[in-house]
Amino acid sequence: MNNEQPIIVGLDIGTTKIAVIAGRKNEFGKLEILGFGKSNSNGVKHGQVLNIDETIKAIRSALENCFASNPNLEIGEVYVGIAGHHIKSLQTRGDIVRQRTEEEITQREIDQLIDDQYKTYIPAGDQIIDVIPQEFTVDNFQNIPNPIGYGGVKVGANFHIITGDKNAIKNINRSVEKAGLFTKDLVLQPLASSSAVMGQEDLEAGVAIVDIGGGTTDLAVFYEGILKHTAVIPFAGENITNDIKTGLGVLKTQAEQMKVQFGSALANEAKANAYITIPGLRGMPAKEISVKNLANIIQARMSEIMDFVTYHLKQVGLENRMLNGGIILTGGGSQLKHLIQLTEYVTGLPARIGYPNEHLAAGHIEELAKPTYSTCIGLILKGYDDYEHNRKQFEKDYRKVEVPDGLKKTAEEELVPAGEEEISEEKVRQRKGLSNFWGKFKDGIIDLFKEEEDKKL
Repeated sequence: MNNEQPIIVGLDIGTTKIAVIAGRKNEFGKLEILGFGKSNSNGVKHGQVLNIDETIKAIRSALENCFASNPNLEIGEVYVGIAGHHIKSLQTRGDIVRQRTEEEITQREIDQLIDDQYKTYIPAGDQIIDVIPQEFTVDNFQNIPNPIGYGGVKVGANFHIITGDKNAIKNINRSVEKAGLFTKDLVLQPLASSSAVMGQEDLEAGVAIVDIGGGTTDLAVFYEGILKHTAVIPFAGENITNDIKTGLGVLKTQAEQMKVQFGSALANEAKANAYITIPGLRGMPAKEISVKNLANIIQARMSEIMDFVTYHLKQVGLENRMLNGGIILTGGGSQLKHLIQLTEYVTGLPARIGYPNEHLAAGHIEELAKPTYSTCIGLILKGYDDYEHNRKQFEKDYRKVEVPDGLKKTAEEELVPAGEEEISEEKVRQRKGLSNFWGKFKDGIIDLFKEEEDKKL
């Protein structure tokens, strides 16, 4: 165990869940997960904290679960993700004339150039969250990725500035502080997710990271090694669940379970003769729902989300196969069946699912490598980026904190997704044009062969 490195904690305040993950890099530069906790989120809508008390409760609950996974942990400072449709971005240009032109350009001068951009005029009520330099120029030399070590009179850069609503930011900070924590930094969620699922070759090839969460779909576009565009689309997994609830007349919990277990993003791929039986409410008869109808509802909303992605790519002139790395789908919503095919069909770009496992040390439990935790793991990586570039003060933690057994993979480990027990009572049946005679006996026969039927499906 490398006790020279600090323990960094990511806090992902999502619309459907709140996750806390504590990690430390090992001697191979991979993240060892030292603590992990999650809870249901109730006070957040479309990525924004609306009910502070509910959010505080949920953060505390996730923290308690994290401490339960590893009682040796002490958590004070956290990197927090931010999203919501109040997030905006703009491009600016900044230059400084150097004082000591005979010397090489230093990191201090670059930091000064970046700090100056925080004085950029932005509308009242907004606040700058992050300033990200794109390509630099030194005198007449352009498109320099890193100007440190160059000589010249004038150094400048193009910047991508991310802003958010002051009150929305205040609500996040207040919730974190009242839960007994300190916000080390606020990080735009698509940037956190990108660092978790993207490799160096993706950055060079050009990719769009599409993080489909519960309340928002976050987008980050990289081209020629540079962050070109960020956006937050206010539609995501929860909208799909609400569409199913309204369209099929079921409870929200049933809609969520159907989406996760039987949902497909392509109606053509759904079986035309497959039905889900939902138990009736308070003595009402059971309801039969067509898997194809379910897929039609999901496809309509997912196509809309992907149309927004295409629109944003056109905004920055990067549609029409210019992104050789294509689209990387991540976040909880990326686990929908046939989403890759739908994404490729709507955007015309190749797509794949992005898992955060390439930065994780071997031997962690399966759950941590799910796309659901890309943002949270990316927040830890962002913390390490600050630590390695001396951007912030870190207390080195020399205490020996081992990876707890509960977060290590065991041979017989098999995780059951939440809510699986309830849904297992529901049956999916194939209809095969039964005659009236067969129809009289079908219920009894189905019960007799229920076990075999379940095995097949």
